Amino acid sequence: MPERLEPGDAQRPVVLVVDDAPSSLGMLCDTLEGEGYTVLVARDGDAALQRLELVAPDAILLDAVMPGLSGFETCRLIKANPALAHIPVIFMTGLSETPHVLEGFACGGVDYVVKPLRAQEVVARLHTHTRNARMTRLAREAVDVAGFGVLLVDARGRVAWRSPQAALWLQAVDGGGEDGRLPDAVHAALDGGTGQVFLSLAGVFLSVRNMGRVGMGETMLLLEQRSANTAAPSRLASAALTPRETEVLSWLAKGKTNRDIGDILGMSHRTVNKHLEHIFEKLGVETRAAAAALATGHMF
Repeated sequence: MPERLEPGDAQRPVVLVVDDAPSSLGMLCDTLEGEGYTVLVARDGDAALQRLELVAPDAILLDAVMPGLSGFETCRLIKANPALAHIPVIFMTGLSETPHVLEGFACGGVDYVVKPLRAQEVVARLHTHTRNARMTRLAREAVDVAGFGVLLVDARGRVAWRSPQAALWLQAVDGGGEDGRLPDAVHAALDGGTGQVFLSLAGVFLSVRNMGRVGMGETMLLLEQRSANTAAPSRLASAALTPRETEVLSWLAKGKTNRDIGDILGMSHRTVNKHLEHIFEKLGVETRAAAAALATGHMF
């Protein structure tokens, strides 16, 4: 049995239940309330989307077949909104045939339960998905604590996801975040490949660093706000090294040979050489000693 959430818990999760016959779900809603969830109800897809303009729940229980917008269509619209895409959607359906199940997953659902619903099964699945979604959200928001914002940009140059801090900064840029559109000024970080550009916004500099591809055709941009009188970032800070390149440089700065680094990181010394070529190019140096000096802070 999943751990029961106390009704008075400040972290009490919110669940949106979307069904055209909500009266048939009375027992489920009562069970969820008893398990410590706050339950919101919508009768159709349009009503669900209107509710989502006011509140972002921790999870959505969505009927697959409804008048008007089907559950599948509703889920696609939810997942197309960067502000809502992280919310786990669990389908409630009497359609257990494989094509319907596959369609539910294809449009962004994370799970499904078959009607007639078994309340405790729904609670167990919901508990797992809400906890996982909350941990993911907190991990993403933690990025902002360090003073950075993160953008994921899809292959069409549209914002696929943005951290809360990045969203605030984008609002200061003309056209920032409209319909998921990446502001033209930020496009320079994409067009220039892996590198860094600076935007001047109301007396501050917004650093936009291209961190490269992160899978599924998406590119990660790292945003950092700097005061106008802040010294220019060091060459190392501006180099946009990948995590693996950073590891290689760290061991190089500790005096390790290519073969030593390869043994430590589980790669061939030829692969280490390739990483070093990229590191030298990004840092604008030609020797191991110069790269090591930058890594240890002895070169400015």
